[in-house]
Amino acid sequence: MDTKIIIGIIVAVIVIAGAVMVLGGSGSQKSTIEIVGSTSVQPVAEKLAEEYTKTHPNVKINVQGGGSSVGITSAQQGTADIGTSSKELKDNESTGLTQYIIGNDGIVIAVNSKNKVNDLTTDQIKDIFSGKITNWKEVGGADAEINVVTREDGSGTRKAFEEVVMGKETKIKSDAVVQSSTEAVKTTVAGDENAIGYISLANLDNTVKALKVDGVAPSEATVADGSYKIQRPFIFLVKGNASGAVKEFIDWVLSAEGQEIVKSEGVVPVK
Repeated sequence: MDTKIIIGIIVAVIVIAGAVMVLGGSGSQKSTIEIVGSTSVQPVAEKLAEEYTKTHPNVKINVQGGGSSVGITSAQQGTADIGTSSKELKDNESTGLTQYIIGNDGIVIAVNSKNKVNDLTTDQIKDIFSGKITNWKEVGGADAEINVVTREDGSGTRKAFEEVVMGKETKIKSDAVVQSSTEAVKTTVAGDENAIGYISLANLDNTVKALKVDGVAPSEATVADGSYKIQRPFIFLVKGNASGAVKEFIDWVLSAEGQEIVKSEGVVPVK
């Protein structure tokens, strides 16, 4: 075959291959994103992942719980692409991590739907969870022992609740029922007429009753305007700087489209 023809074929192949690479881009490559952490952030992250992968079929996103402490550690160690936290990080926790606040969430004080109490002050909540108040009749309810339900150590929800409600000196009573997820707390309260617990506003449904705190009901509006005081951020954590498919996903989460989904899950968007 003529040398010029051979060279022409080679050039054509190179041009076609280059065109395929340009047209395909990074989006044509399959990517997997691992998200691990807060069980409060988990439902929101799952919904975001579900919607994102509808328009990005080459990206697979796996979302797992485990708690905020697990999310922080997983991000630090690089065992997860994105760690999630439902509490603000301390200086020693944030080293080497980039934080992306995707929304803000209220922490609901939840009681059984049959409970007659509708409103508690912050001080009353503190006294109940510390064990100073032990009977519902002390706060206008039935003559029945209060069963306190809390989250495990390492939970972002617990940490935020302790910081906002309990303060530095007062501890949650040692014999409180401990549950390992927001859903478990909600299920326990729903099944016990005398129980009280705290859950994410994003996970609130009609199986439990949300109490007003200092006269203010938890809602997207009251979290947004700051009148509902018991609230915390939902955070995505990345080791170093986000890049590639992870950055594209986070950019989308913070876009108008992503923030609308965050809002639809009961979380107050940041944009």
